Amino acid sequence: MRQNITSGAPWEDIVGYSRAVRIGNIIEVTGTVSIQNGQVYGVDTPYEQTKRSLKIIEEALLKAGADLNDVIRTRIFVTNIDQWEDVGRAHAEIFGSIKPATTMVEVNRLMEPEFLVEIEATAIVQ
Repeated sequence: MRQNITSGAPWEDIVGYSRAVRIGNIIEVTGTVSIQNGQVYGVDTPYEQTKRSLKIIEEALLKAGADLNDVIRTRIFVTNIDQWEDVGRAHAEIFGSIKPATTMVEVNRLMEPEFLVEIEATAIVQ
């Protein structure tokens, strides 16, 4: 059975995606950027953007019947790999004891110039 989890963001209908999708015990959370009340949160601060993105991912997981402990993989896209330590520190504060597999890669740009970080997550519910 498929469960689509939405956030209500206008992009979901425009692009045709869900914040997360759960099929069976697998949950995939789509690329998530730092938004709060319709505004970019943590402009010019990759650490804050990472924390906010992970909070949004956590909210999607909870709606899907999971939590951060169920995350087995994250994929982190950054616009400046030189800021990896700030992004990594924020990721470690959330996942330090969970330690999912992760990848961090630099991309040319994200959807809006203010976005510095975008994160995807995969979770498996035991």
